Order: sequence, then C-alpha cells, then structure tokens
Amino acid sequence: MSIALGTLAAVLLAGGLLTVFARVDAASLARALRLAGPVILGLAGVAFLVIGRAGLGGMLLSGAAGWYSLGRAKARVSKPAGQRSTVRTAALEMELDHDTGVLEGFVLAGSHEQKLLSAMTLKQLLELYGELSGDSESRQLLETYLDGRFPVWRDDVKANGSDRHGVSPGSGPMTKEEAYKVLGLETGATTADIRKAHRRLMQRLHPDLGGTSFLAARINEAKDVLLSTHG
Repeated sequence: MSIALGTLAAVLLAGGLLTVFARVDAASLARALRLAGPVILGLAGVAFLVIGRAGLGGMLLSGAAGWYSLGRAKARVSKPAGQRSTVRTAALEMELDHDTGVLEGFVLAGSHEQKLLSAMTLKQLLELYGELSGDSESRQLLETYLDGRFPVWRDDVKANGSDRHGVSPGSGPMTKEEAYKVLGLETGATTADIRKAHRRLMQRLHPDLGGTSFLAARINEAKDVLLSTHG
C-alpha cells in the first residue's frame, strides 16, 4: 500500500508540473526544465527512499544532483561577445559590429579630435571631410560612414564644389595585426576562422549588397594577408 501511494504521489506531481510546462513557450520551458527536471527526479528519489527502495531512490537522487550541476554549468557559460572589426587610418578609427552591421567612428586628429562620429552633425562631418583632403584613406573611411548615416550627403558636397570622393588609398601594405583587427579575429586564428569572418563581413558590406567598395577592399586585403601565412 505504501509503495503504491508513494509511486502515485510522484506520478501526480510530475504530471501536474508537465501540465504547467505545456502552457509556456519553448524558451521558458527550457529554462524551467533546467530547475524543475532535477527537482522532479529528486522528489521521485525521495519517494522511493520513503517506501524503502533505497537503491533506486539513491540512484534517482544522484541523477538529480548531476542534472542540476550540469544545468548550472551551462548557465554559467556566457554568450560570446559580438565580434567587431576595427579599421584605423591616420585620422579615424572605425569599428563595425558584426551582428548589427552598425559602424561607429572616432576622430583621431584635426579640429574634431576625440569626437565620436555618431555625436557629430552632418555639417561637422562635412567639415571633417574637408579637413581630410590630403588623407585619401581617411576620407574613404569617412565616406563609408556618411553613406550609411546620410545617404544623400554627396549632393551637399557637390553643391559646395568640393566633391573628391573615390580616390584610392595611399597607405602601405596591411600588417598581420591590422588584418586581424579588420576581420575581428584574435591573433592565431585558423584558416577556417579567417574564411568564415571574411564571408560574414562581405555579406554585410559587399558593394553589390549595398556596402562600400573601400571596406570591401580592406576586408579582402585582410583575408589575403592572413591566408598568405597559412600555407
């Protein structure tokens, strides 16, 4: 009689909890199971201990403890931070968020030094653009930012008679350190990681997909620089 009552209690408890779980969404259910699963198993183990089935009860309690520990360990594993790519020129440093495709820039030199591009008005950005007339690489990087934030900015530049976009970069060969930053990778990344990062970035920035030729060229150059050392 005691065995039947103990078993029935465990079954009813499990059934009640499962009924509740059926009413919640999958994400909530997964979170609840990390806690409720071990609890149900543990209660079943206690029930068997009460009715004198020590061996089975102990095994269920051990299983519950292991399940709970595994859940806690998984919960402690933090989600990897979103990858970011960094492109630096003499006057600008630009950072691309791989997840959102958002560009943010920081002015390194000139009258707007130490300002974030996102905090600058179009007028200020065009003033900066004029200051960069002798720095073709920084200019192209700023054009990339302006194209995303102010799609018609070139009309203002043409109206002022100072349209000089599209010139070629004048910097030297990209270093391995710069290449890792452009692709948002850690030093020593594998060939597979390099190709994966390149593919992901090109999907966001390729000119044929609405991106810019300057950043696309930098991304391709970074891939070539790193793969040349992974022969």
